[in-house]
Amino acid sequence: MSASSPVRPVMAADILARKGGEPIVCLTAYTTPMARLVDAHCDITLVGDSLGMVVHGLPSTLGVTMEMMILHGQAVARGISRSMLVIDMPFGSYEEGPAQAFASARRLMAETGCTAVKLEGGRHMAETIRFLVERGIPVMAHVGLTPQAVNSLGGYKVQGRGADAERVMADAQAVAEAGAFSVVLEKVPDGLSRRITEALAIPTIGIGASAGCDGQVLVLDDMLGLFTEFRPKFVKRYGDLGKAADEAIAAYAAEVRARRFPGPEHVFPDELPKGDGR
Repeated sequence: MSASSPVRPVMAADILARKGGEPIVCLTAYTTPMARLVDAHCDITLVGDSLGMVVHGLPSTLGVTMEMMILHGQAVARGISRSMLVIDMPFGSYEEGPAQAFASARRLMAETGCTAVKLEGGRHMAETIRFLVERGIPVMAHVGLTPQAVNSLGGYKVQGRGADAERVMADAQAVAEAGAFSVVLEKVPDGLSRRITEALAIPTIGIGASAGCDGQVLVLDDMLGLFTEFRPKFVKRYGDLGKAADEAIAAYAAEVRARRFPGPEHVFPDELPKGDGR
């Protein structure tokens, strides 16, 4: 391939082919600048409905709208060239049935250029997943803790402990059999995550699951230390940018109040020196 050849983005078939191989790296992104950073290092860039909490200050993902997902999806699409762009389908946009899900997914793909959509749910969503896949829409599934169902699950609790393990296993098997190209396992115990990963022919992507999954995903703002309202057990902070930003803003405010900013180097003279075009 020549240096001028366009980079081919990662596709669903590429992710599927990674089953049991090199771990898949995924992070969320919601803006163009952050998307550029994620795209340089990740296989999948996910526009998660977590944007409702980390960007818009909502108490959960339930208030996220299709318009919000499209707006952020368009911004992220402008910042990536090689990673796979996957966008969450927001609460209420697909649960009524396959026809509603297809209309919503078609709109997401048409208006953002995303490669695939992600939706939550196990066995009860298998028919919808199959319907979408048969019509050319790649689907990333999501089982275990499904945040859009937080009210019926009784909170953000670990899923699949004890007798509940078989339910989560059955959900994972159902979405795989329906044609999903991968499945996110959220807040699923380590041992069960490994069992599911071994049992499925599609890649598993863990978040609060196991290092034995075929890949991992985190919310970007969590791992960078930008979102500090709470910190889930499964989040590792790879940076403390929130603290750094707070210190920078405080320094700026102090300099403005003390009239130390702007300095001479930041202002423009009334007359230009000869030969200076600034």
